[in-house]
Amino acid sequence: MTSTESAAIALQDHAALWSVGVVRASDVVNAACDALVAGLDTTGLRILAACTRPEADYDVHDLLPTVLDELGLTLYQADSEAGQEVVARALARRMLAGELTPRELAFQIHQQHGHGLPLTERLAELDDEYDTLEYSDRTLGQVDADVTTEARRPAGHLTVPDESADSPS
Repeated sequence: MTSTESAAIALQDHAALWSVGVVRASDVVNAACDALVAGLDTTGLRILAACTRPEADYDVHDLLPTVLDELGLTLYQADSEAGQEVVARALARRMLAGELTPRELAFQIHQQHGHGLPLTERLAELDDEYDTLEYSDRTLGQVDADVTTEARRPAGHLTVPDESADSPS
C-alpha cells in the first residue's frame, strides 16, 4: 500500500470517526495535513488542512464532504449500515495500530453497534465475555487474542480509490 493510499484511508477513517463523535474535528484537520504531506493534494484538502483548532469545530462539517469527493472518497451517513461498517473498520484499524486496547475496541464496538451489525457481532459478544471473565474458564489474554483476531476481519476490508483507474492502460 502506498503512502497516499494509507493517507486516504486515514482521512476516511477520521471522517467516519468524527461523524459519530469518536474523534474531534481537529483530528480530522491533522489527518488532512498528513494527507498533504503524503502527496494527496486538492484545493479543498489544502483549505481543510489550514484550519486552526477553533475553526475546525465550525468548518470541518462544511469542508469535509467536498474534500472527500475531490479525493474520490465517501462521507458515509453515520446511521447507515455502510457508515456503521466504516466506523467499525476504522476502530479495528486503530486497535491494530496500538491506539486502543482489545478491550477498548470491543467496548466501543458494542457501544456503537450493539449486537445489531453482522460485521461486528463477534466483537460485541467478546465485550460481553470481558464482563463475565471472573465466572469463566477463559483468561483476559485469551479474550484479548480473540478480539485481535476478530479485529483483523473488518480492518482488512479497505476502501480506497483505485489510482490505476485514472491512468491509461
